[in-house]
Amino acid sequence: MRPDPVDIFQAQRPRLLRLAYRMLGSHAEAEDMVQEAWLRWQNGDHGQVAEPAAWLTRVVSRLCLDQMKSARARRETYPGTWLPEPLIEEPDDALRPDNLTLWLMVALERLSPLERAAFLLHDVFGQPLDEVARTIDRAPAATRQLAARARAHVQIDRPRYTVPRDTGTALARAFFDACKTGDAAALGTMLAEGATLHADGGGKVNAVLNVIRGEAAITRMFAALSRKFGAEMELLSTTTIDGLPGFISRIAGSLQTTALDITDGRINRIYITRNPDKLTGVLPH
Repeated sequence: MRPDPVDIFQAQRPRLLRLAYRMLGSHAEAEDMVQEAWLRWQNGDHGQVAEPAAWLTRVVSRLCLDQMKSARARRETYPGTWLPEPLIEEPDDALRPDNLTLWLMVALERLSPLERAAFLLHDVFGQPLDEVARTIDRAPAATRQLAARARAHVQIDRPRYTVPRDTGTALARAFFDACKTGDAAALGTMLAEGATLHADGGGKVNAVLNVIRGEAAITRMFAALSRKFGAEMELLSTTTIDGLPGFISRIAGSLQTTALDITDGRINRIYITRNPDKLTGVLPH
């Protein structure tokens, strides 16, 4: 007896959502792509599908590739820094290969759609190269080159998950406290000398438009924010954001997430998302 097509799809749905989110950086768009794949699966001839997981992966990947073309055009006119929608979830050791950090999600933005697809499907989701080539409609040799170029761009050999959970949580809380009080000395001990700050307001709320570079410049920024808004900074929770330690907070009533990329015990990159369109799923309803 053949498995129920609905059960087959539901079993694949979490993986398809993870793939679509990592392709697009948007929860809403990922849901749309998986929903479209469901409609095609529902209306398809299941007897002709030998490997449902591979078939569904191809459908979602191709839908995402089409979507990425229009998304890339939109991001060319995006106000300031673009960051993916924050993914608030505890890293799952069973899914470790595709527990991509926010750092890597941002690095993927430098890739072409085909490079991104080849890298995610082969290096992250473990698909054989021949299947990836079939999915993206390229020759295996060309697909291998796409994946290799992508790997070089994102420096996949960079260490991940090197910060113990408790250490990351403690540093995130201490960082929020130092930002709220404007404690320059404390910030100086936490920030790497070459630290960078990336903030996404999407033109909807106030946020720095350009990347801020260097410990001194970042410290000055938070000191200024503390003087103006320190009394209105509220820590809602510490959490994991796209695999990085971070926290959810409010500043003067505006919700934001802050994710911290930590290297050798110091904060190397700060990712702040303030665009309200990207924060609708951050707090439980």
